[in-house]
Amino acid sequence: MKFILGTKKNMTQIFDAKGRVFPATILSAGPVIVTQVKTIATDGYNGIQVGFGEQKEHRLGKAVVGHLKASVAAGGAGNFRHLSEFRLSGEEVAKFKVGDRVDLSAFAEGDSVSVRSLSKGKGFQGAVKRYHFRGGSRTHGQKHSEREVGSINGGGRVGSGRVAKGKRMPGRMGGDMVTVSNLKILQIRPETNELVIHGSIPGPKGVLVSIVA
Repeated sequence: MKFILGTKKNMTQIFDAKGRVFPATILSAGPVIVTQVKTIATDGYNGIQVGFGEQKEHRLGKAVVGHLKASVAAGGAGNFRHLSEFRLSGEEVAKFKVGDRVDLSAFAEGDSVSVRSLSKGKGFQGAVKRYHFRGGSRTHGQKHSEREVGSINGGGRVGSGRVAKGKRMPGRMGGDMVTVSNLKILQIRPETNELVIHGSIPGPKGVLVSIVA
């Protein structure tokens, strides 16, 4: 399995050799440093923890500093902004050790990838925007009900007075982890550590993006 972390930069258009245009998102991806190797024997599952990005060392807690001592001893950085894990098979985990560097050389143009990131938070929203409700009509005396939810009594019995679990109502919108699969890599720019992926990716500029192929 191929994996890397990145941050969203901006969207653009990419033209191929036939003149076709593709909407694309540019990611600043990698390199990432292996900070921990997890196995079934020690942790109950196989996986790799990697660090990405930099921040001031005094912003790290003592627990994180102690956790990253092995990475620093192996020649890696110890002031990572992000730590993330990827589940791998036992054979794949055996290929890594703490301090290893993973960059874009593992990927190729045309690869199909899945990306996961935090969508934009939109605050408290009504049901029309949140769930695309049509709203009420302005007939029969309903003068101010264009964006109202309507009746919320739906407990399964007539006149139960109970609101059913999962009822779609106004509330917080966005700020969810969203995975988008089967996106194609259009370009790889190793000199600038940039990855150009076909289509849009959830989240604002600068959001952390997990890329898996």
